[in-house]
Amino acid sequence: MGKVTTTITVTNRIDQILAERGFIPLEQVRSVTLKDVLVDTGANRLCLPANIINDLGLVLQGEVDVKIATRVQKLRIFREINLTVEGREGTYNCMELPDGADPLLGLLPLEDLGLEPDLQNQRLRVLPVEGKDTYLTVL
Repeated sequence: MGKVTTTITVTNRIDQILAERGFIPLEQVRSVTLKDVLVDTGANRLCLPANIINDLGLVLQGEVDVKIATRVQKLRIFREINLTVEGREGTYNCMELPDGADPLLGLLPLEDLGLEPDLQNQRLRVLPVEGKDTYLTVL
């Protein structure tokens, strides 16, 4: 099996809104670009290490129980993060990993953004948003 990594940009959405409305200068919007982020379809959400969450100044939403390989563990969820991947953009919550852990791009943002891992070519495939082959459905 192949391993897929990608580059993502994560931005504090609250900062973006404040800048859009003129309350803070655009230069104060906290954002970071991360390279070689592992695409992990075994993870549900975007998962970021605590040091990046702290740098972005994200707002704590709460704690949840999460299944990991060996047990169930409590993880904190943070809200209002803007995620940009392969030219697609959305707003999500993220789970906190320990400081220095590798970030993970999970299944929910991948599906929402119309991205799927291409294991053979070790890259993300961008699915069409228009025409009869669009990945978007309403059933």
